Amino acid sequence: MEIFRRMSSMFGYRGIPEEMRERVPAGQYVTPKMPVMNLRSAPRVSTADWKLRVTGLVEREVELDWDAFLALAGTSEVVDFHCVTQWSRLNVAWEGLAVSTVLDLASPKPEARYVMVHSSDGYTTNLDLEALRAPEVLFARRMDGGPLEPNHGYPVRLVVPARYGWKSAKWVTGMELMAENRPGFWETNGYHMRGDPWREERFSYA
Repeated sequence: MEIFRRMSSMFGYRGIPEEMRERVPAGQYVTPKMPVMNLRSAPRVSTADWKLRVTGLVEREVELDWDAFLALAGTSEVVDFHCVTQWSRLNVAWEGLAVSTVLDLASPKPEARYVMVHSSDGYTTNLDLEALRAPEVLFARRMDGGPLEPNHGYPVRLVVPARYGWKSAKWVTGMELMAENRPGFWETNGYHMRGDPWREERFSYA
């Protein structure tokens, strides 16, 4: 884990204007780009075939196809995005559907405290239910005024500004509500279970 510790302290606030520092967690640098960080090639997902399912500890399982997704009231947010690899992009404009809207359709059971997010490429990541209910958390279908590109999660990606970017899963197809916390892909491979950038929760040793 020594390499992770060196990475965590490499940048600090170097090169960040003082008036922006309160928006940038420690250990991050600011870039105007939105780098592509994928495990493998982006899957090609058609909106004709795409579905979003909510399962697990819910009163009603939910399945939304593309038309049903678009029929729900949309929202937009301009938020900052922080990647665990130490770059931050400020003022990213997202348009989509509030995650809380979908959760309300499913009506989580009282014992549901965590969520495993599933993607069409087999990727998974875990989040606490409370974090997903924050008003700025959404299922995004547009970014910076245009449709999502395949490498950024087309047709739908999760956006969780209060967590490092690996929690903002791309190509999302499902949420599984759970009573106990379970690790997703990166959490199994040493990343932090929560991933709060303001606490520098990058890796499991933190």
